[in-house]
Amino acid sequence: MLTAYCLLPTAHAQYAQPPVGPVPTGKSNEVLKQVNIEQKLGSQIPLDLKFRDEAGREVRLAEYFAKGKPVALTLVYYECPMLCNQVLNGAVGAFQGLQFTAGKEFEVVTVSFDPREGPELAARKKETYLNRYKREGAAGGWHFLTGDEASVRALADAVGFHYAWDEQSQQFAHASALMVATPQGKLSHYFYGIDYAPVDLRLAFVEASAGKVGSPVDALLLYCYHYDPAAGRFAPVMGIMRVAGVLTVLGLVAFILYLRRVTRRREEAWEEELSVGGRA
Repeated sequence: MLTAYCLLPTAHAQYAQPPVGPVPTGKSNEVLKQVNIEQKLGSQIPLDLKFRDEAGREVRLAEYFAKGKPVALTLVYYECPMLCNQVLNGAVGAFQGLQFTAGKEFEVVTVSFDPREGPELAARKKETYLNRYKREGAAGGWHFLTGDEASVRALADAVGFHYAWDEQSQQFAHASALMVATPQGKLSHYFYGIDYAPVDLRLAFVEASAGKVGSPVDALLLYCYHYDPAAGRFAPVMGIMRVAGVLTVLGLVAFILYLRRVTRRREEAWEEELSVGGRA
């Protein structure tokens, strides 16, 4: 049975991405040297940072971590010509593939790292992606924020998201990732690129919440799969799967031997009855 559960989420392998997501082309080498994603697993997100939400209300990040749910975090800028939209497209596609819903089992925080952008842009972007997501209650669970240079830089540095302004193209150069944090604001998972496997996100939310969201099957799957920071995805725990496979084979052998023993006893009892009947 454990082996069967361990084999369930194997279809996510196609989502594996290189350690750094795609970076816009056409940027100067000096600018690109500043662009990378530095994993800071276990680090604390500064929850006292202030931003403005899509309604223009001043908020602290702590507001989104006060609900006891894991949080998905994306850093983009709303007028990005390509890559940021691909990140958000990948995120909403993954969320659609989950039985969990933003605002119920998890929160989503999307932050613009362009300090020139404001709540109006954030509101339009939120409307676009809520229309794609089409989940009841998600409006209260997916938050689009903007902030000043100091807050944006502090958050980006805290999560290891390094980006740079390119004067030549008048655009930001940046990599791409979706991050997951615990309800306490500790970074727990990084998923690179622009495609995110729903099964990876589900397991990340279960693990980040310490089992407070998800089912007993999810908890069982975490014995079979572990998060691989280098690959940015969950991978099978081969040792456990081998043990599970051996135990399964041994169990089948034991069951077959048991059936043979029962069958033999019945045959012996039947032969004895025939023998007694013949003497009578």
